[in-house]
Amino acid sequence: MKPFAYARPGDVAEAVRDVAAEPNAVFLAGGTNLVDHLRLGVARPDLVVDVRTLTSREVTDLPDGGLRLGAASTNSQVAADPRVRERWPVLAQALLAGATGQLRNMATTGGNPLQRTRCVYFQDVTTPCNKREPGSGCSAVGGYTRYHAVLGTPAALPDPTAPETCIATHPSDMAVALAALDAQVRVLGPAGERTVPFPELHRLPGDDPSRDTVLEHGELITAIDLPALPAGTRSAYRKVRDRASYAFALVSVAAVVTPDGELRLALGGVAHRPWRATRAEEVLRGQQLTQDAVRGAIAAELAAAQPQPGIDSGNGFKIPLVARTVLATVRGLLPEEHS
Repeated sequence: MKPFAYARPGDVAEAVRDVAAEPNAVFLAGGTNLVDHLRLGVARPDLVVDVRTLTSREVTDLPDGGLRLGAASTNSQVAADPRVRERWPVLAQALLAGATGQLRNMATTGGNPLQRTRCVYFQDVTTPCNKREPGSGCSAVGGYTRYHAVLGTPAALPDPTAPETCIATHPSDMAVALAALDAQVRVLGPAGERTVPFPELHRLPGDDPSRDTVLEHGELITAIDLPALPAGTRSAYRKVRDRASYAFALVSVAAVVTPDGELRLALGGVAHRPWRATRAEEVLRGQQLTQDAVRGAIAAELAAAQPQPGIDSGNGFKIPLVARTVLATVRGLLPEEHS
């Protein structure tokens, strides 16, 4: 592990200033992802700034009926909150599917959505990885691709030597639920406060796969707001994985159905970011929410999917798996006459 300086500032503003002033500084909250990367040599910061006790641990009601999750609130705390379980069950279910109880006790609301990919090549510093070292190549292309992206990738097989090539997927279960809920991310940075709609927080690789989010250096998540949902809204999270005990998703689905039949849908395990299925939502808008309608909408969403070949027979299986998982998830939220 590379030696680094460690700071415990007195407040959030000081923490932001400390990180902004050092180009190779990082924030530390629960540490469930960062500490692993420090040990592996994936993360090599010069300064680690501890913010765990600076941001709020509270989960508080908002005047409009929403809920504010303080950035230091733990995944266990949020999953167990009766308000979350009753009004936003998709989030509680995603958190409980995400990790062991020990990890949920440490992982935070502000840190969980910022965890980095579990791509085996990203975590192996002996292999080329454009996310870890831009311009070095993408070892996943033509390699082990079972857990890799089928959406948001180039239409043809990427050139692994291209600096923008990356087919890694985002690992967070919580983030998929927050994307479906249209949560709002409250951020403090050197330029002041701002709010980022959760579906816009994460980015595709573009010309810089090393950047997972739109946050600028020194910006810190201080809270995430859950919007109020109409009475009678139903939601659910379903995760398909290689083993039942705390594996990362091959495919996951977060679905929210409002009383007027509007469907909000987000997918995990299929793209560089939590994938909001906007095309499927558009196809369904104004239609009665039936199984046949959902089947057609998800087919439209997956029309642009690009499976990746690999030494493990590739990940083309994800495309029909997404369709089946979406249908099974939404079916459980529909009135009996439509299910």
